[in-house]
Amino acid sequence: MKTICINCPMGCPLEITEEDGKITVRGYTCKRGLDYGVSEYTAPVRTVTTLMRTSDGGVVPVKTSRPVPKNRMFDVLERIRTLIAPADADIGCVVEHDILALGADIVVTGRPAPHPNK
Repeated sequence: MKTICINCPMGCPLEITEEDGKITVRGYTCKRGLDYGVSEYTAPVRTVTTLMRTSDGGVVPVKTSRPVPKNRMFDVLERIRTLIAPADADIGCVVEHDILALGADIVVTGRPAPHPNK
């Protein structure tokens, strides 16, 4: 498997292989790259960022408080699509605790943008 490490600006090209149950990562320049390669191969995770509707019809940027399993990203996005944040939500406001029992909260990361027709 080939991928790019995203843990620092270096963006090391990684090649990850498994032989006899042993995972080998090549191409990293620091321990973070090694750890990322192993994690990406065995249990990839992603932080989900998106926009959420607000009670006044606008939107507010949100993200998961921690990475969630990559194969559950679209489930998280689908759940967020059903939620509505308060129009006056402040940065850091938790809109949903423990989304889909994945151990991540949905947190407001920016100022709400009002509905364009208001």
